[in-house]
Amino acid sequence: MSDKANNHPDLLLVDDDKSLLRLLTIRLEGEGYNVTAVEDGQSALKKLQNSSFDVVLSDLRMPGLDGLSLFEEIMAIRQDIPVILMTAHGTIADAIEATQRGVFGFLPKPVEHEELRALLQKALNQSQAVKPGDWAKEIITRSPEMLNVLDQAFRIAKREVSVLISGASGTGKELLANAIHKASDRSEKPFVAINCGALPENLLESELFGHAKGAFTGAVTAHPGLFKEADGGTLFLDEIGDMPMTLQVKLLRALQERQIRPVGSSKQVDIDVRIISATHKDLHKEMEAGTFREDLYYRLNVVNLKLPSLKARSEDIPLLARTLLQKSAQRHGVEVSQFSDDAMQQLATSSWPGNVRQLVNVVEQCVALTQTPVIPLHLVEQALSATRQSWPTLTEARDAFEQQYLFKLLKMTDGNVTRAADLAGRNRTDMHKLMKKHELDAADFR
Repeated sequence: MSDKANNHPDLLLVDDDKSLLRLLTIRLEGEGYNVTAVEDGQSALKKLQNSSFDVVLSDLRMPGLDGLSLFEEIMAIRQDIPVILMTAHGTIADAIEATQRGVFGFLPKPVEHEELRALLQKALNQSQAVKPGDWAKEIITRSPEMLNVLDQAFRIAKREVSVLISGASGTGKELLANAIHKASDRSEKPFVAINCGALPENLLESELFGHAKGAFTGAVTAHPGLFKEADGGTLFLDEIGDMPMTLQVKLLRALQERQIRPVGSSKQVDIDVRIISATHKDLHKEMEAGTFREDLYYRLNVVNLKLPSLKARSEDIPLLARTLLQKSAQRHGVEVSQFSDDAMQQLATSSWPGNVRQLVNVVEQCVALTQTPVIPLHLVEQALSATRQSWPTLTEARDAFEQQYLFKLLKMTDGNVTRAADLAGRNRTDMHKLMKKHELDAADFR
């Protein structure tokens, strides 16, 4: 706020009706606001470029730059200012479109003063909320749910506790983990990340714990491993739910003893790392199925942070889309400045099963294909259609292969689990666990 001494909020009022402008100015100043009143959108933009405001209250229907266009221009300058629109000709469709595009609120004229007062207070609560600092500058949000997650993350960042981040694929789990690292006392040391579902068991073990020279074929030099690479800093274990059981045991021992033993070595090596892990799986179900160790779960899950889906933080979609568009256009050297009104509405109302990762892909495709400064609806629809035919993650692809492999194996052996286990190089217990995971019954193959 620009007037912190007397704690009077700064409000920019925009309306081409001079009498209403005077009336609202008197009323709002009586409520304790510092009101700057202008009669058109262009004048409002000039004020915004030179002064700081906590909230903008604007007419929707104005000559020249209308309210929605003014809102889009404001978002290009400052994306954290709540904008409230008023109109004497408002319809439900107008209100829906405005809020979907990221407008904070919508009021019909004549404005009910109590309704205006309540909406302004709500907007101020958002505007004056503690915003994430540099530690979380890569996380773009104004969603109360997401801001609450960031508040929790900041409070636990400096505490030496393990954190488990849960959430669907594409919600930004590694981004949050990196932000926690930046806010911690370990920020000057490395942040090292690995996807536990992306490597076969033997390679994952070597990557995590390191290996001695000659430990296996191809180990021509010693490898310190990611635990040592992250020494003094943070090790992020993504998709921890995909870690094989044998490695879960070794990880638990490493966390308990704060020591690791590289593959092929007889020496223990001291480690000093903070563990942040993440998963899209329900680890309680995994524990019930016997595929995730309960003792490891409680070691990792000292603090749990759950990231909402993009659909659950729909107020962030326009904000994210504009920011991603700006960054992508700059990166590719393309003269593109915004989405068309109907294109933005399409973005705002889509379901986003792939979450933020899918939105990033859609924006990138639109920037790559557009031939105009304004991205049209048909490009957004094209990009959405392409991303819905989503390429599976490595974990999803592995699971699909595993299921297909087991199906063929059981079919070959007529449902004989012992024989199937022998052919797969697994023991009978492991085979039963895998069959349970993929909901396969031996009796169906006899």
